[in-house]
Order: sequence, then structure tokens, then C-alpha cells
Amino acid sequence: MQLTHIEGGFAAPVFDSQSVFRAVMDAMAQPGTVQAVSVATQPPAPLSPVAAAVALTLCDHDSKLWLDAPLRSAGAVAPWLGFHTGAPLVAEEGEAQFALVADAAALPPLARFAQGTQEFPDRSATLILQVQAFDGGPVLVLEGPGIETQAQIATTGLPADFLVQWRANNALFPRGVDLILTAPEGIVCLPRTTRISLLED
Repeated sequence: MQLTHIEGGFAAPVFDSQSVFRAVMDAMAQPGTVQAVSVATQPPAPLSPVAAAVALTLCDHDSKLWLDAPLRSAGAVAPWLGFHTGAPLVAEEGEAQFALVADAAALPPLARFAQGTQEFPDRSATLILQVQAFDGGPVLVLEGPGIETQAQIATTGLPADFLVQWRANNALFPRGVDLILTAPEGIVCLPRTTRISLLED
């Protein structure tokens, strides 16, 4: 096995994964808030350090993982994730419990991913998306559980039809996917319960 497949993971796996897990839980509990991820990873490109830290925290040998085209075509990414998480890779979006997306703007339709069932909504997928930043884009207004009144994000790098897709996903509750957006400044979570609209000028 090449050193590039081994190096660059958590320096202190137990403590690092606990730190990132707390950040994810805080972000899920407070949609729209940016939670810093201070744990350093050095994954092969185009996988970002923050997305890698989230993947290493959430994925294990029981987690089916789907990678988008840029990550699949990067020869070092799959072996690196395999070594550090043990997660089996799947070819179809609908088979995955977790999806890792380097190019969020080219994200496949959310409906292709596992939606869960009415009886087992937890069998849906969680998508880890790399975006450019949490500012500079269209201002999105967030409402719902965990948000006192409203929250706002201005994420750059989401699909052009994101709002249309998200409203359809939101309408499926208790089914539907959850999103973890990752950027250099940290993570923002969008649980399926979050309602999103475009800020009116």
C-alpha cells in the first residue's frame, strides 16, 4: 500500500473523531450555524480537509459510501478513505448511507439517494457536500426546528436548482436526505426538517 493511502488521517483518532462529531451534532441541532472543524487532515485532492474529517468521523466498515465522479476519478481518494474508514464503496447513489461530493454544483438529484421509509426514516442517506464558502452566494433563509426565528446562509457552489430540490425533499418528511455542507471555514448542516427560501430583495 502506498504511503499516500495511509498518511494524512487523524493524528489522534479517538479525540479527533469526538471533536468532529460534536461539531456535526451542534450543526445538526442548530441548522444554518457555521461550526468550526479544527481537526486537521491531509487527504488526497480533490477531497477537502474538512469533508475528509467529517467522512472519517461518520463512516465505518458498516457504512456504504458513494463518491461523486471527481472523487472516483482521483486514484488516491478511494484507497485513502478505505484505509481510514473501512467503508465499502457503492456504485449507485440509492445504495449509499453516506455520499461524499466534491463538486456540489454537479450534485445528482437528491431524489436518487436513499430516502428512508415511513417506518424507518433513519435509513435515508446523509450527503457530505464540498462547497466553496458560506458567503458570497444567494442569501437563503432557513426556518424550522433548532432555529429560533430565522437563520441565513449565502453558500456558494450549490446546484442552480437546489431550492426546488430541497423543497421536494422537505415535503417527504419524515423521509428525505440530510446535508452536511463543508467549506474551509467549517460545516453547516441542513436536516430534512429545515425549510429554505430565497431572501427577497
